Amino acid sequence: MNQLQPLLNDSLLSTKHVENTAIINIKERQVCASTFGFNVPPENALNFIYAFCKNLLKVRREGLCFKEKHYKCVCADEHSICLQNPDGGLIAVKTKTFILVATYKAGMYPSVCVEAVEKLADYFREKGS
Repeated sequence: MNQLQPLLNDSLLSTKHVENTAIINIKERQVCASTFGFNVPPENALNFIYAFCKNLLKVRREGLCFKEKHYKCVCADEHSICLQNPDGGLIAVKTKTFILVATYKAGMYPSVCVEAVEKLADYFREKGS
């Protein structure tokens, strides 16, 4: 288990409103930590990187596919993307070094999920990553 793993468990999963989560290293273009059993395919990791770097307007208009499910865009800016579908939703937040991705399912509170991910992103920003 790497040093990022406890952060995912303690700050996100402990809310009970985050189903799964992963951290993508932007420079390395790969997942560097994720919750147990949550596999983010390499093409999905790249989609998040490109969404923030080049395709934000496209994501706003068309949404995003993640793990073979389509998500409609609720809001998107240079720091955060919030997406949803009938089964739940997806939050992606960008820092200097990472993109944090978290999912929630129906019955969980999206606002709690968003707040938890944003707080963890703020922690990374304070640390310079």
